[in-house]
Amino acid sequence: MFEKAFQKHEGEAAKAYLDLINPKLDRGPYPEGSQVLSFDLSFYEGYELVEITDHNVQPPQRNVAIIKKDEVHLLDWTNAPIYKLNESIPVQITKDNVGEFVKFFFAYVAGRHGRFLICESVDDINWKDEPAPAARKAIAQMIKPVTVTARQEDGTFDLRANMMFKDSLFESAVHVTPAGLVSLSDEELLVENMPVVEDRY
Repeated sequence: MFEKAFQKHEGEAAKAYLDLINPKLDRGPYPEGSQVLSFDLSFYEGYELVEITDHNVQPPQRNVAIIKKDEVHLLDWTNAPIYKLNESIPVQITKDNVGEFVKFFFAYVAGRHGRFLICESVDDINWKDEPAPAARKAIAQMIKPVTVTARQEDGTFDLRANMMFKDSLFESAVHVTPAGLVSLSDEELLVENMPVVEDRY
């Protein structure tokens, strides 16, 4: 979700992140040469999102953490560590960053059956087989960027978003409270049985 904004680290900079995260892991440490990417988070002031991936094993091993100096919070594909951070940091949700928060949340939280992957263009879909031009154009016309539609009296933001779940494209209302609690409603199935690559988070 943040691919275009991630900063890649190498050498001593990458090693510094490995030295912070490796002691927190239940699994063995990531070796030097692992891919290290970071992204500054506007809704957690002073914190950054860090992804570490070892591409020398199959399937590649990845861990994700929220870091500030020597403070490390590992994410685990549930909403629990994110909601804990929302309370302890605390989260700062604004009209300008709520869309970014929603994309972050759904990228790193998976339900029992998988993730809801935010799509803002047809290019965000991980195609296994490229659709025919007419079908691609029709799907592209259905997909819109994440958009804030309203703000309720209690400060909750209402948004509209398109999402891929398994092989189906949906449109859904997304609700984000000032405390960073996320919920969905009014899901509408747009296209199903699409030729996409299975999501492996």
